[in-house]
Amino acid sequence: MGIAWRLFAQPSLRFIDSERAHSATMAILSTFGESSIGQRVINGLYGSPELPIEVFGKLFYHPLGLAAGFDKKAKALQSWPSLGFSWTEYGGITRYPQEGNPKPRMFRANKNHALVNSMGFNNPGATKIREELRLRKSNGKWPKTPVAANIGRSKKVSNLYAADDYCSTLDSLYDYADFFILNISSPNTEKLRDLQELDNLRNILNKCVKLRNNKETKKPLLVKVSPDSADNQILDTVNELIKFDLDGIVATNTTIKRPEPLSTQSRKAFSNNGGLSGRPLHNRSIEVIDLIYEETDGNLPIIGVGGIESKETAWNAITSGASLLQLYSALVFKGPSVVSSIVKGLKKYTKENNFSSIREAVGYKHI
Repeated sequence: MGIAWRLFAQPSLRFIDSERAHSATMAILSTFGESSIGQRVINGLYGSPELPIEVFGKLFYHPLGLAAGFDKKAKALQSWPSLGFSWTEYGGITRYPQEGNPKPRMFRANKNHALVNSMGFNNPGATKIREELRLRKSNGKWPKTPVAANIGRSKKVSNLYAADDYCSTLDSLYDYADFFILNISSPNTEKLRDLQELDNLRNILNKCVKLRNNKETKKPLLVKVSPDSADNQILDTVNELIKFDLDGIVATNTTIKRPEPLSTQSRKAFSNNGGLSGRPLHNRSIEVIDLIYEETDGNLPIIGVGGIESKETAWNAITSGASLLQLYSALVFKGPSVVSSIVKGLKKYTKENNFSSIREAVGYKHI
Protein backbone atom coordinates (compact mmCIF):
# COMPACT_ATOMS: atom_id res chain seq x y z
CA MET A 1 0.00 0.00 0.00
CA GLY A 2 2.95 2.33 0.56
CA ILE A 3 3.94 1.96 -3.09
CA ALA A 4 0.36 2.60 -4.21
CA TRP A 5 0.29 5.79 -2.14
CA ARG A 6 3.48 7.10 -3.72
CA LEU A 7 2.40 6.21 -7.25
CA PHE A 8 -1.21 7.35 -7.24
CA ALA A 9 -2.61 9.11 -4.17
CA GLN A 10 0.33 11.35 -3.30
CA PRO A 11 0.83 12.82 -6.81
CA SER A 12 -2.89 13.56 -7.14
CA LEU A 13 -2.94 15.39 -3.80
CA ARG A 14 -0.29 17.78 -5.12
CA PHE A 15 -2.90 19.29 -7.39
CA ILE A 16 -5.37 19.94 -4.57
CA ASP A 17 -5.17 22.81 -2.09
CA SER A 18 -3.53 21.43 1.07
CA GLU A 19 -6.42 22.26 3.38
CA ARG A 20 -8.95 20.75 0.95
CA ALA A 21 -6.86 17.59 0.73
CA HIS A 22 -6.75 17.41 4.52
CA SER A 23 -10.52 17.94 4.74
CA ALA A 24 -11.11 15.16 2.20
CA THR A 25 -8.95 12.78 4.23
CA MET A 26 -10.79 13.65 7.44
CA ALA A 27 -14.16 13.16 5.74
CA ILE A 28 -13.21 9.57 4.88
CA LEU A 29 -11.75 8.80 8.29
CA SER A 30 -14.68 10.33 10.20
CA THR A 31 -17.19 8.18 8.27
CA PHE A 32 -15.74 4.96 6.84
CA GLY A 33 -12.93 4.94 9.40
CA GLU A 34 -15.39 5.21 12.28
CA SER A 35 -17.44 2.18 11.16
CA SER A 36 -16.57 -1.29 12.43
CA ILE A 37 -16.09 -2.55 8.86
CA GLY A 38 -13.88 0.40 8.01
CA GLN A 39 -11.73 -0.13 11.08
CA ARG A 40 -11.19 -3.79 10.22
CA VAL A 41 -10.27 -2.95 6.63
CA ILE A 42 -7.90 -0.14 7.60
CA ASN A 43 -6.31 -2.18 10.37
CA GLY A 44 -5.76 -5.06 7.96
CA LEU A 45 -3.83 -2.72 5.69
CA TYR A 46 -1.98 -0.54 8.20
CA GLY A 47 -1.99 -2.18 11.64
CA SER A 48 1.26 -1.90 13.61
CA PRO A 49 3.03 -4.51 15.73
CA GLU A 50 3.23 -4.06 19.49
CA LEU A 51 6.27 -2.56 21.21
CA PRO A 52 4.86 -1.75 24.66
CA ILE A 53 5.99 1.13 26.83
CA GLU A 54 4.46 2.56 30.01
CA VAL A 55 4.36 6.35 30.34
CA PHE A 56 2.21 8.52 32.65
CA GLY A 57 1.07 5.32 34.33
CA LYS A 58 -0.54 4.14 31.08
CA LEU A 59 0.45 1.31 28.80
CA PHE A 60 0.98 2.31 25.17
CA TYR A 61 1.08 -0.47 22.55
CA HIS A 62 4.12 1.29 21.12
CA PRO A 63 5.53 4.85 21.36
CA LEU A 64 4.14 6.41 18.15
CA GLY A 65 1.08 8.67 18.23
CA LEU A 66 -0.70 11.17 15.99
CA ALA A 67 0.34 14.80 16.56
CA ALA A 68 -2.14 17.60 17.21
CA GLY A 69 -3.51 19.49 14.23
CA PHE A 70 -4.61 16.55 12.09
CA ASP A 71 -7.77 15.60 13.97
CA LYS A 72 -8.52 19.12 15.17
CA LYS A 73 -12.18 18.49 16.03
CA ALA A 74 -11.77 14.92 17.39
CA LYS A 75 -13.90 13.54 14.54
CA ALA A 76 -11.97 10.32 13.80
CA LEU A 77 -10.73 9.08 17.17
CA GLN A 78 -11.48 5.43 16.36
CA SER A 79 -9.75 5.59 12.99
CA TRP A 80 -6.25 6.37 14.24
CA PRO A 81 -5.66 3.09 16.13
CA SER A 82 -6.75 1.25 12.96
CA LEU A 83 -4.09 3.20 11.06
CA GLY A 84 -1.50 1.85 13.48
CA PHE A 85 -1.16 4.69 15.99
CA SER A 86 -0.92 3.74 19.65
CA TRP A 87 -2.34 7.06 20.86
CA THR A 88 -3.95 10.22 19.50
CA GLU A 89 -3.84 13.94 20.28
CA TYR A 90 -6.83 15.99 19.17
CA GLY A 91 -7.07 19.77 18.93
CA GLY A 92 -5.91 22.45 19.48
CA ILE A 93 -9.08 23.38 21.27
CA THR A 94 -9.84 26.86 22.59
CA ARG A 95 -12.44 28.05 25.07
CA TYR A 96 -14.31 30.05 22.42
CA PRO A 97 -15.21 28.96 18.87
CA GLN A 98 -13.00 30.50 16.21
CA GLU A 99 -12.56 30.33 12.45
CA GLY A 100 -8.79 30.56 12.50
CA ASN A 101 -6.67 32.68 10.19
CA PRO A 102 -7.64 33.66 6.61
CA LYS A 103 -7.24 31.07 3.84
CA PRO A 104 -5.09 29.83 2.20
CA ARG A 105 -3.26 28.79 5.35
CA MET A 106 -1.70 25.38 4.65
CA PHE A 107 1.13 24.81 2.18
CA ARG A 108 3.29 21.86 1.09
CA ALA A 109 6.99 21.99 0.28
CA ASN A 110 7.27 18.61 -1.42
CA LYS A 111 11.01 18.47 -2.08
CA ASN A 112 11.79 19.50 1.48
CA HIS A 113 9.17 17.15 2.94
CA ALA A 114 7.82 20.09 4.95
CA LEU A 115 4.47 21.70 5.65
CA VAL A 116 3.77 25.34 6.47
CA ASN A 117 0.54 26.16 8.26
CA SER A 118 -1.02 29.27 9.77
CA MET A 119 -4.30 27.65 10.78
CA GLY A 120 -4.73 29.59 14.02
CA PHE A 121 -6.60 27.06 16.21
CA ASN A 122 -9.70 26.85 14.00
CA ASN A 123 -12.17 24.84 16.09
CA PRO A 124 -15.79 24.91 17.32
CA GLY A 125 -14.83 25.69 20.91
CA ALA A 126 -14.52 23.64 24.09
CA THR A 127 -18.24 23.48 24.92
CA LYS A 128 -19.24 22.01 21.54
CA ILE A 129 -16.29 19.60 21.50
CA ARG A 130 -17.18 18.43 25.01
CA GLU A 131 -20.76 17.71 23.97
CA GLU A 132 -19.66 15.76 20.89
CA LEU A 133 -17.16 13.74 22.95
CA ARG A 134 -19.82 13.06 25.59
CA LEU A 135 -22.08 11.62 22.89
CA ARG A 136 -19.18 9.60 21.47
CA LYS A 137 -18.48 8.05 24.85
CA SER A 138 -22.13 7.33 25.61
CA ASN A 139 -22.48 5.62 22.21
CA GLY A 140 -19.52 3.34 22.90
CA LYS A 141 -17.33 4.96 20.24
CA TRP A 142 -14.34 5.82 22.42
CA PRO A 143 -10.99 4.36 21.33
CA LYS A 144 -9.24 1.78 23.50
CA THR A 145 -5.92 3.61 23.09
CA PRO A 146 -4.89 6.72 25.09
CA VAL A 147 -6.22 10.10 23.96
CA ALA A 148 -4.61 13.50 24.59
CA ALA A 149 -6.16 16.95 24.22
CA ASN A 150 -4.20 19.95 22.94
CA ILE A 151 -5.35 23.22 24.54
CA GLY A 152 -4.62 26.66 23.09
CA ARG A 153 -5.42 30.27 23.98
CA SER A 154 -8.48 31.82 22.39
CA LYS A 155 -7.55 34.52 19.89
CA LYS A 156 -9.88 37.11 21.44
CA VAL A 157 -8.42 36.62 24.93
CA SER A 158 -5.37 38.69 25.85
CA ASN A 159 -2.39 37.14 27.59
CA LEU A 160 -3.47 38.95 30.77
CA TYR A 161 -6.42 36.53 31.02
CA ALA A 162 -4.79 33.52 29.35
CA ALA A 163 -4.59 31.48 32.56
CA ASP A 164 -8.39 31.62 33.01
CA ASP A 165 -8.84 30.75 29.33
CA TYR A 166 -6.64 27.64 29.48
CA CYS A 167 -8.14 26.60 32.82
CA SER A 168 -11.71 26.85 31.49
CA THR A 169 -10.92 24.66 28.47
CA LEU A 170 -9.10 22.15 30.65
CA ASP A 171 -12.15 21.97 32.92
CA SER A 172 -14.51 21.47 29.96
CA LEU A 173 -12.46 18.63 28.46
CA TYR A 174 -11.24 17.01 31.66
CA ASP A 175 -13.41 13.90 31.34
CA TYR A 176 -12.62 13.49 27.64
CA ALA A 177 -8.86 12.91 27.50
CA ASP A 178 -6.30 10.81 29.32
CA PHE A 179 -3.78 13.65 29.42
CA PHE A 180 -3.54 17.29 28.38
CA ILE A 181 -0.99 19.36 26.50
CA LEU A 182 -0.92 23.11 27.12
CA ASN A 183 0.08 24.71 23.83
CA ILE A 184 1.93 27.94 24.68
CA SER A 185 4.21 27.82 21.64
CA SER A 186 2.12 27.95 18.47
CA PRO A 187 3.37 30.70 16.15
CA ASN A 188 -0.07 31.14 14.59
CA THR A 189 -1.89 33.12 17.30
CA GLU A 190 -0.61 36.64 17.90
CA LYS A 191 1.54 36.99 21.04
CA LEU A 192 0.77 33.43 22.15
CA ARG A 193 4.48 32.61 22.34
CA ASP A 194 4.83 35.40 24.92
CA LEU A 195 3.14 32.95 27.29
CA GLN A 196 6.49 31.15 27.52
CA GLU A 197 7.79 34.09 29.58
CA LEU A 198 8.06 32.90 33.17
CA ASP A 199 5.45 35.16 34.78
CA ASN A 200 2.85 34.23 32.17
CA LEU A 201 3.79 30.56 32.35
CA ARG A 202 3.53 30.51 36.14
CA ASN A 203 0.05 32.00 36.05
CA ILE A 204 -1.14 29.33 33.61
CA LEU A 205 0.48 26.47 35.48
CA ASN A 206 -0.78 27.70 38.85
CA LYS A 207 -4.43 27.79 37.72
CA CYS A 208 -4.36 24.57 35.70
CA VAL A 209 -2.56 22.57 38.39
CA LYS A 210 -5.00 23.79 41.05
CA LEU A 211 -7.92 22.72 38.89
CA ARG A 212 -6.33 19.34 38.19
CA ASN A 213 -5.54 18.72 41.84
CA ASN A 214 -9.17 19.42 42.84
CA LYS A 215 -10.44 16.77 40.46
CA GLU A 216 -11.28 13.25 41.57
CA THR A 217 -8.70 11.83 39.15
CA LYS A 218 -5.30 13.45 38.73
CA LYS A 219 -4.56 13.44 35.00
CA PRO A 220 -1.16 14.25 33.47
CA LEU A 221 -0.47 17.82 32.35
CA LEU A 222 2.26 18.66 29.81
CA VAL A 223 3.54 21.78 28.08
CA LYS A 224 4.56 22.06 24.42
CA VAL A 225 7.67 24.16 23.78
CA SER A 226 8.93 26.09 20.78
CA PRO A 227 11.99 25.03 18.77
CA ASP A 228 12.70 28.73 18.24
CA SER A 229 13.25 29.43 21.95
CA ALA A 230 16.82 29.83 23.15
CA ASP A 231 18.20 26.88 25.10
CA ASN A 232 18.27 28.84 28.35
CA GLN A 233 14.58 29.75 27.96
CA ILE A 234 13.71 26.09 27.39
CA LEU A 235 15.64 25.14 30.52
CA ASP A 236 13.80 27.84 32.49
CA THR A 237 10.51 26.35 31.28
CA VAL A 238 11.63 22.85 32.25
CA ASN A 239 12.51 23.94 35.77
CA GLU A 240 9.15 25.68 36.19
CA LEU A 241 7.36 22.51 35.10
CA ILE A 242 9.26 20.55 37.73
CA LYS A 243 8.37 23.10 40.43
CA PHE A 244 4.68 22.81 39.55
CA ASP A 245 4.82 19.00 39.44
CA LEU A 246 3.89 18.79 35.77
CA ASP A 247 4.10 15.40 34.14
CA GLY A 248 6.01 15.94 30.91
CA ILE A 249 7.00 18.13 27.99
CA VAL A 250 6.44 18.03 24.22
CA ALA A 251 9.47 18.84 22.06
CA THR A 252 8.71 20.57 19.81
CA ASN A 253 6.08 22.77 18.15
CA THR A 254 6.48 24.13 14.61
CA THR A 255 9.16 26.66 13.70
CA ILE A 256 9.01 30.10 12.05
CA LYS A 257 12.51 29.51 10.65
CA ARG A 258 12.92 28.34 7.07
CA PRO A 259 15.45 25.95 5.52
CA GLU A 260 17.04 26.36 2.10
CA PRO A 261 14.25 25.62 -0.43
CA LEU A 262 14.98 22.67 -2.71
CA SER A 263 12.57 23.75 -5.46
CA THR A 264 10.57 26.73 -6.70
CA GLN A 265 7.49 25.15 -5.18
CA SER A 266 9.23 24.91 -1.79
CA ARG A 267 10.38 28.52 -2.06
CA LYS A 268 6.79 29.60 -2.65
CA ALA A 269 5.54 27.56 0.32
CA PHE A 270 8.25 28.99 2.61
CA SER A 271 7.30 32.55 1.65
CA ASN A 272 4.05 32.17 3.58
CA ASN A 273 3.63 32.98 7.24
CA GLY A 274 3.09 30.17 9.70
CA GLY A 275 4.78 27.30 11.46
CA LEU A 276 6.91 24.83 9.54
CA SER A 277 6.83 21.11 10.34
CA GLY A 278 8.40 18.02 8.82
CA ARG A 279 11.90 16.94 7.87
CA PRO A 280 13.74 20.30 8.32
CA LEU A 281 12.58 20.49 11.95
CA HIS A 282 14.10 17.18 13.02
CA ASN A 283 17.61 18.29 13.98
CA ARG A 284 16.38 21.11 16.24
CA SER A 285 13.79 18.83 17.81
CA ILE A 286 16.56 16.35 18.67
CA GLU A 287 18.68 19.16 20.16
CA VAL A 288 15.79 20.16 22.42
CA ILE A 289 15.11 16.55 23.47
CA ASP A 290 18.80 16.10 24.31
CA LEU A 291 18.80 19.36 26.27
CA ILE A 292 15.74 18.46 28.34
CA TYR A 293 16.84 14.90 29.00
CA GLU A 294 20.25 16.00 30.27
CA GLU A 295 18.77 18.77 32.43
CA THR A 296 16.30 16.39 34.11
CA ASP A 297 18.43 13.22 34.17
CA GLY A 298 15.61 11.59 32.26
CA ASN A 299 13.08 12.16 35.05
CA LEU A 300 10.65 14.30 33.04
CA PRO A 301 8.94 12.31 30.28
CA ILE A 302 9.46 13.81 26.81
CA ILE A 303 7.23 13.45 23.77
CA GLY A 304 9.38 13.85 20.67
CA VAL A 305 7.80 15.44 17.60
CA GLY A 306 9.35 17.10 14.57
CA GLY A 307 10.49 15.31 11.43
CA ILE A 308 9.63 11.81 12.66
CA GLU A 309 9.35 10.10 9.27
CA SER A 310 11.42 6.90 9.38
CA LYS A 311 12.79 4.25 11.72
CA GLU A 312 16.06 6.20 11.84
CA THR A 313 14.50 9.51 12.89
CA ALA A 314 12.26 7.76 15.41
CA TRP A 315 15.20 5.85 16.92
CA ASN A 316 17.17 9.10 17.05
CA ALA A 317 14.41 10.72 19.14
CA ILE A 318 14.04 7.69 21.43
CA THR A 319 17.75 7.34 22.16
CA SER A 320 17.96 11.11 22.69
CA GLY A 321 15.40 10.81 25.48
CA ALA A 322 11.86 10.74 24.11
CA SER A 323 9.57 8.16 25.69
CA LEU A 324 6.75 8.78 23.21
CA LEU A 325 6.75 10.06 19.62
CA GLN A 326 4.35 11.84 17.29
CA LEU A 327 4.14 12.48 13.58
CA TYR A 328 1.98 14.52 11.22
CA SER A 329 3.86 15.62 8.08
CA ALA A 330 5.09 12.10 7.32
CA LEU A 331 1.48 11.02 6.79
CA VAL A 332 1.21 13.56 3.98
CA PHE A 333 4.50 12.75 2.27
CA LYS A 334 4.80 9.01 2.89
CA GLY A 335 1.24 7.84 3.40
CA PRO A 336 -0.35 5.83 6.21
CA SER A 337 2.00 2.84 5.90
CA VAL A 338 4.72 5.02 7.47
CA VAL A 339 3.29 4.29 10.94
CA SER A 340 3.73 0.50 10.87
CA SER A 341 7.05 0.91 9.02
CA ILE A 342 8.45 3.04 11.84
CA VAL A 343 7.19 0.73 14.60
CA LYS A 344 8.62 -2.33 12.84
CA GLY A 345 11.93 -0.48 12.56
CA LEU A 346 11.94 0.43 16.26
CA LYS A 347 11.20 -3.18 17.14
CA LYS A 348 14.12 -4.32 14.99
CA TYR A 349 16.52 -1.80 16.55
CA THR A 350 15.39 -2.80 20.04
CA LYS A 351 16.20 -6.43 19.30
CA GLU A 352 19.51 -5.67 17.53
CA ASN A 353 20.71 -3.68 20.54
CA ASN A 354 19.75 -6.49 22.94
CA PHE A 355 17.28 -4.33 24.86
CA SER A 356 14.56 -6.22 26.68
CA SER A 357 12.10 -3.40 25.85
CA ILE A 358 11.95 -0.04 24.08
CA ARG A 359 12.03 1.58 27.53
CA GLU A 360 15.72 0.63 27.85
CA ALA A 361 16.53 2.59 24.68
CA VAL A 362 15.08 5.88 25.99
CA GLY A 363 18.00 8.28 26.44
CA TYR A 364 20.54 5.56 25.68
CA LYS A 365 22.90 7.93 23.83
CA HIS A 366 23.42 9.84 27.11
CA ILE A 367 24.79 6.83 28.98
